[in-house]
Amino acid sequence: MRRVFGVKKDKEPPPSLNDASDRINKRGETVDEKIKRLDVELARYKEQIKKTRPGPAQEAVKARAMRVLKQKRMYEGQRDMLYNQTFNLDQVAFASEGIKDAQQTMSALKSANKELKGMMKTVKIQDIDNLQDEMMDMMDISNEIQESLGRSYSVPDDIDEDELLGELDALEADMGQETEGAGVPSYLQPDNEPDLNEELNLPSAPSGHAVPSGRVNNQAVDEFGFPAVPHASLRS
Repeated sequence: MRRVFGVKKDKEPPPSLNDASDRINKRGETVDEKIKRLDVELARYKEQIKKTRPGPAQEAVKARAMRVLKQKRMYEGQRDMLYNQTFNLDQVAFASEGIKDAQQTMSALKSANKELKGMMKTVKIQDIDNLQDEMMDMMDISNEIQESLGRSYSVPDDIDEDELLGELDALEADMGQETEGAGVPSYLQPDNEPDLNEELNLPSAPSGHAVPSGRVNNQAVDEFGFPAVPHASLRS
């Protein structure tokens, strides 16, 4: 039977957009090479037309140049058509990639939605609220424990705060008096008490010059300014 009817051939898969675009690009490159060769030939004919004199020879060169120019225009039209086809294929490929990306995005969203639904079944708002309330209660109890442990045993409960404030004001007043006199404390300020020498009516210190004997401050002094020593009378 196979010899009579033959074997059914498997169909080849249709070409992809990339395959079709690559094939068209190769054809476009071939056409470009042909156009370049025609440009070189046209340049040679232009030089010949310039060098030949008007007449049958120049007309023949012009005819060949016109033929080459027509071929160039034909190839340029084919190249433009191939470029348009490539542009259309690129647009279709871009749209196809966009749809594939959208499909993957939708698949990822569906999977995430299903996972979120399963997670939401295990989490309840009421349980979260109850947990928050319990945490707040435990924090309050912890603060009370800390306050209780932080109490001082040596401070009596019947202390008058107004009395303490009065003592604090008095202390501040004393400190203000000490810092009077251009900000200098009282223990650093000069002594304003009267001179002790004046009260005791003591003689002044010698200045180094000899002072004639006489009386200073109603007292007898010697030649050095010191109080004279009374001489006792000697009796024979």
